[in-house]
Amino acid sequence: MTVTTLTPEKVADLVSQLTLEQKVAQLTGFAVTDLVVRPTSPGPGGADPRKTSPAIDVSRLPALRPHGVGHLSLAWFLGHDADSLRSDLARVQAAVRETTPFGIGALIHFEAISGLLHSSGPQFPTSWAQAATWDPALVTRAAAVSAAHMRAAGIQHALSPVMDLARDPRWGRVHETYGEDPELAAQFSVAFVRGIQGADGESGVLACGKHFVGYGASEGGLNQAITQLGRRALVDEYAEPFRRAIAEADLATIMNSYNEIDGIPCAADRWLLTELLREQLGFTGLVVSDYDSVTLQTRFFNTAVSPAHAAVQAVSAGLDVELPGDTNYSQLVEEVSSGRLDEKIIDIATTRVLAAKARAGLIPGLSARGSAPATGTPERAEPATVRRAIAERGMVLLDNDGTLPLTPHGGRIVVVGPAADELRIHFGAYTSVSNAEVPLGMVAVMTGQVPGVDPATFVFTDIFQPRMPGMDERFEAEARRLHPDAPTVLDALRRTDSSIAYAPLGRFEADAEHPLDGADVEQAVADADIVIAVVGERTGWVGNNTAGEGQSTASPTLPGDQEALITLLAATGKPLVTVVVSGRPLLLGPVAQASNAVLLAPLLGEEAGAAIADTVFGTVNPSGKLPSTFPRHLGQVPLYHGHHHGSGYGHPTGSRHGYNDLADNGPLYPFGHGLSYSTFDIALDDSAGAAVEEVDGVIRARLVVTNASEVDGETVVQLYARDKAAMVVRPVRQLIGFTRLTLVAGQRTTVSLDAPVERLFYTMVDGSRGVEAGEVTLLAGFSSDDIRATGTITIPARSA
Repeated sequence: MTVTTLTPEKVADLVSQLTLEQKVAQLTGFAVTDLVVRPTSPGPGGADPRKTSPAIDVSRLPALRPHGVGHLSLAWFLGHDADSLRSDLARVQAAVRETTPFGIGALIHFEAISGLLHSSGPQFPTSWAQAATWDPALVTRAAAVSAAHMRAAGIQHALSPVMDLARDPRWGRVHETYGEDPELAAQFSVAFVRGIQGADGESGVLACGKHFVGYGASEGGLNQAITQLGRRALVDEYAEPFRRAIAEADLATIMNSYNEIDGIPCAADRWLLTELLREQLGFTGLVVSDYDSVTLQTRFFNTAVSPAHAAVQAVSAGLDVELPGDTNYSQLVEEVSSGRLDEKIIDIATTRVLAAKARAGLIPGLSARGSAPATGTPERAEPATVRRAIAERGMVLLDNDGTLPLTPHGGRIVVVGPAADELRIHFGAYTSVSNAEVPLGMVAVMTGQVPGVDPATFVFTDIFQPRMPGMDERFEAEARRLHPDAPTVLDALRRTDSSIAYAPLGRFEADAEHPLDGADVEQAVADADIVIAVVGERTGWVGNNTAGEGQSTASPTLPGDQEALITLLAATGKPLVTVVVSGRPLLLGPVAQASNAVLLAPLLGEEAGAAIADTVFGTVNPSGKLPSTFPRHLGQVPLYHGHHHGSGYGHPTGSRHGYNDLADNGPLYPFGHGLSYSTFDIALDDSAGAAVEEVDGVIRARLVVTNASEVDGETVVQLYARDKAAMVVRPVRQLIGFTRLTLVAGQRTTVSLDAPVERLFYTMVDGSRGVEAGEVTLLAGFSSDDIRATGTITIPARSA
């Protein structure tokens, strides 16, 4: 077949040959679960359903979607391994091409923030852990692995990455983000998109930035609640990762946010989806809805009186595609036919869909230049290498009085805590583990095992928030089945020191009938020379989680009796090392006060146990840095380093009002914080001229970095800027650059950190973007609050 290069004219010509019904079909999703044949009896020999694929009947497709299929949803429930997934998707895709005019294929989407969302896909530490490495190149490699496996399976659309800024730890989806800072999130978003799409967009897989915009800033940390932000904050901070991914990585698709801003649902906000996204940020790709977000207009927001009304509002605003199905957009045919909607709006959205499909190689005879999908088998060693590197570099040493690292066999170690011998706790939502738990949770609901949920009125979302008594052991068994070679923390510690003892103390859920007893705790560690407490919270979709999608927490503390356990352990007088497993900042004040060392393991997946043990014993020198601020007190939330002058906790130009009941208004652990077993220092390097300068639109800081210890190590040098001359209130500091360095003991090296002046741009008084002339202070250090060197430059006015 002759393949022609994609041009706007060719796509427009194709659109003109489609009927109205066929065009609308391209704007909707189709849930592959509608093709699943429900078994009437157990399989032969009582086959394990986890090791067999759900049966699908593709002959149903023409009746269900007579005008074609635009997008395939929920396909991650197909197949039990790579071969069966590939086979099932190929069968469905063949049926789609037979039904859809011109043999156009469906755009098949999967999630990918922690790797391909399927039991056959290599898994990686969650996004927040990736950000803790401050090493975007690792994320490019991880995303490239995911893209290769997606391509091999016949998947063209990755509904990732999550580009939201997360500044409220009460929100349960922090672990899916790259943290609180626009620059950090932007660099990691760009890195992920490049890994998925290829450096020149040649991979055949399209990335999807989400959620546009302000989703992580919901009121009260409640999922899908209103976002109370002004337009400058939205445009200059929360939209920055999207702006950069569009400009620097040619981001192909974007997903709307569930929230509403200033009374308008994001799914139907023309200013957001058209004026800001397309006219200001320059986006030319495809906008798809988050699952059921169009329906929120009628179900919760009450801004539409019918599905047809909701569909017209959304597509007119610039939301091209409804996912996962066609509940609302199926009404668009009648809306056009009746004259209530201009068909040109449908043509515009269809054009965008077909352009994306051509780029993904789904339209016979038409492809984007240089977009021929690569072929070949995904490389086998790369996933393990990358996830191990992320896990090791993502370990964050929060506190240490010199107790760590421990010496193997250097004394009697007793391990306690409910997270010590659990594998499940190290996985977040949107992982193979959480995905495998969903069917188990659905069965529990449908068979009446979940208190408070009536199987007769069951809807899918009923499985996300209820507690599920008795399911913990089943979920843990599933995690171990999926990752049989992954050790728990206890297993991994014992591989280094087999004499380690274990006392099963503490619970994730408090038990009033069996409270912790101080005497029992003291007896359990009586012979210990040192105690390691492994604590944390469960994160996921289904079950007894305290974090995850739909899981907001009024007070993000260690759940159950774990904080009490730490207090009782401290009372014994034994040296205490606390390992915290969490995908978001927690209120750790009592833990920090009671512990000699605190180590954060931010949902590291199957590599968690080994990475934690190696860090505890010094095989790995910790070098992770926090992507989020840890508050001291709930009343400080939201607390983040880049707050405006006159607000927040940092006041470089003089004191301001603070909390009169807090001795310290600053964070417990600041953004960018992370200790090491090495000692590093930074100084300005003026040996070859000015150490800080602005030349031809580039800000530059030349630094000398020294490892002043006897231990080889890695660190992250961070460069911040403070704009001191603006008519618009600016942040007290904003991250503009960073680099990771490896230095052997005693090594001294020079490094230059560069950033374009555009990093300082903001929306000025007249509405234009730019920066005013004046002084800018540059601050170099190892965290936002650990600044070791400063210098001042003068920059001229610049505009976008």
